[in-house]
Amino acid sequence: MEPTKRGRVRVETTARRVRVYAEGRAVADTTRALLVWEGPYYPTYYFPLGDVRVEELKATGQTRHSPSRGDAEVRDVAGRPGAALVYGDDAPLEEIRGHVRFDWDAMDNWFEEDEEVVVHARDPYTRVDILASSRHVRVEVDGVTVADSRNPRMLFETGLPPRYYLPKTDVRLDLLRPSGTVTHCPYKGAAVYWSVGDDESGKDLVWSYPTPLPESQKIAGLVAFYDEKVDVYVDGVLQDRPKSKFA
Repeated sequence: MEPTKRGRVRVETTARRVRVYAEGRAVADTTRALLVWEGPYYPTYYFPLGDVRVEELKATGQTRHSPSRGDAEVRDVAGRPGAALVYGDDAPLEEIRGHVRFDWDAMDNWFEEDEEVVVHARDPYTRVDILASSRHVRVEVDGVTVADSRNPRMLFETGLPPRYYLPKTDVRLDLLRPSGTVTHCPYKGAAVYWSVGDDESGKDLVWSYPTPLPESQKIAGLVAFYDEKVDVYVDGVLQDRPKSKFA
């Protein structure tokens, strides 16, 4: 199917088998899922109603309106209030008619084929490349050199600025304090964070993936900084701070 657009919403098919679980049961299992970009950064899955365990969907009598997707019936799923939206025959986008959208965070597990997916559906147009480099990368925070490396790994991810992942031996670990923050990425895995200094401006400036997903193993245990919030010198040249959603 050619991609369909309505406003900022784009719809495409995917050949991947997609399953969603609640309370240990697969409430939907399909090889006919739609990828629907409701916003600019990543898609979500829509399931054909015929591939959903409809007995798990409990009517609420409520509807939810979207300017681009129209009105949807709100359903509870396995005791989770309002966790599903069912689009009927009057949806303005023909492709989503007769489809169900599950709230990601309300469900317990999501799978593409037999691999679990976290945070959100993977975007087929997002690519992650990790390249060894001999560039000289130096990072300053408030005029203090916090990292200095000639052995970075450069991570290029679609739609984001390049990231420099540095060996911990090239980082002033004595200036970092664990923040307790953990985030998840569907392409790289779970990241842990450190802050620099005691000011709010230094909170969660630094992160690492201790055990990344297989496709991102090259950055295991390496350290990266938010270039949007620190001064980065590459081969002696101060880099412009990137303009991104993390700025």
